[in-house]
Amino acid sequence: MPNSDGARRSLRKQLKRRAANRVLRSVLRTTVKKTRLTFTAVVTGGPVDDATTQLRVAIKKIDQMAARGLIHKNKAARDKSRLTISLNKALAAKSAAAQAPAAE
Repeated sequence: MPNSDGARRSLRKQLKRRAANRVLRSVLRTTVKKTRLTFTAVVTGGPVDDATTQLRVAIKKIDQMAARGLIHKNKAARDKSRLTISLNKALAAKSAAAQAPAAE
């Protein structure tokens, strides 16, 4: 436990900030998870527009969290890159699946 008045105030601030950051981190993780699920749906025949829109939302959310300092800027760049690659793979799989029956 803190001993001085300043340390007590600092602890209160830390607890408030920690609670707020936990909520924001949860929102970020949920957004990324929804985005990945949308990519999976694209492979099984879901709309591509939803996936690209969801990707834009996720990238915006990642940038916002990096700007707040919740995640490191390099982690933000890595996450955005991985999401974009996942979408491209999903689109490639969808086009390959569409062309496979036509070839037979």
